[in-house]
Parts: sequence; C-alpha cells; structure tokens
Amino acid sequence: MAYNIKKRSKAILMRQSGFSLNEISKESRIAKSTASLWLSNVKLSPTASRRIKDKQTLGRQKAIISRKKMNKDWEEKLKKNTMKMVKKIKFSKEIAKLCCSLIWWCEGNKNDSTVRFTNSDPTLIKDFLYLLRFGFLINESKFRALIHLHGYHNEKDQMKFWSEVTNIPLNQFYKSYQKPNTGKRKHKDYPGCIAISYYDVKIAKELEAIYNAFTLNKLGAFVNG
Repeated sequence: MAYNIKKRSKAILMRQSGFSLNEISKESRIAKSTASLWLSNVKLSPTASRRIKDKQTLGRQKAIISRKKMNKDWEEKLKKNTMKMVKKIKFSKEIAKLCCSLIWWCEGNKNDSTVRFTNSDPTLIKDFLYLLRFGFLINESKFRALIHLHGYHNEKDQMKFWSEVTNIPLNQFYKSYQKPNTGKRKHKDYPGCIAISYYDVKIAKELEAIYNAFTLNKLGAFVNG
C-alpha cells in the first residue's frame, strides 16, 4: 500500500509539472488507465497545461511525419513491384490492340464508324495514340483533331501544344470550339480538351469486337469460374 501511495504521489507531482499520461505511465511503470484514474482530479497550472498541449502537438506532428514516411516507402515499393510486373509482359500488337480497345471503351465513342477519343490528359492521349498506331495499320492523313477551349486560352498556343502531343499536323485540326466560361474561374495549367477522330470503320468495329471478346471470354470465364 505504501508503495502505491509513493507511486501515486510521484505521479501527481509529475502531472502538476506538466507531464503527459503516457510519460507518467512509462516512468512509474503503471497502466495508462491507472494513471488516468489517479490524476483525473489534478488541477494543472497554465505552465503545466501549456507543456502538455505542446507535447500533444509535437506527438501529432511526429505521427504525421511517420505516416508520411510509411506511405512514401510503401509507394516506392509499389512502384518497383509494378515496374517489374509490367516489364514481364511481352508487348505485342495483340496487347496493344487490347489495351487500346479498353481505353477507347472508357473514353471513346460507341456505335459509330469512326474511332473517336476525347480527353484533357496529354499522357492518356499519347498512350491511346501510341497503342492505336502500334497495333493497327494507320493512315496518318485520316486523323482529325478538335480542341475545346475556354475564353482564357490562347488558341494558337493550345493548338501547337496538342499538335506536338498527338503528332498530328495543324492542317488536320478543325477550328477550335470555344466552351462557355464566366471568366471568374480559371483552371491553372488546364490545356483544354481534345477530341481525336480517325476515320476508319474497320478499325472502329475491330476495337469494339476486341473489347466485347475480352469481356465475354476472359472476364466472363473468370466471373463464372
């Protein structure tokens, strides 16, 4: 009993000096719940309260830094693993056609005789066109492009930008479409949206057929066991 009284007295003094429950628990070798019970009625001075608050703030900051480091390490590991996975895939025209059809189905037109793909992400546009050009026999003169811009865009600059991204000559671009904009809100670094059209009914139908075949055969077999 005397031992517990001595521990409790020490815990009270520590609390009055601004030590946290965790610190007191570790120093006194008692459960945190016990420390909380012993010290629930201890009145803290402004100095002690400030010290505890500062420790809590520091603890939260350390926890944030620790989580950020864990997330960064996890992302680095994920990046390495996915890079290894992708490198193991043997790239071919068949793979290019399949990937192209999947991307096209998400962002492209449906039930048309034209391959049309619309997006504002330059990387996705590049990827789609690379897959299309690699997987199919392409006549570059059949490409057409239409960019959708806001009033704050410089049409000449954006057309040049998208021409470089797509490797489609400017003379194959339609007159840009100006989207209504109040002018109050500008999207920083937003390059506008581009619609790529490739006029070839056979390729359009093949993309659709590949997507349907993949869905029915591969995914269907997986879902149905």
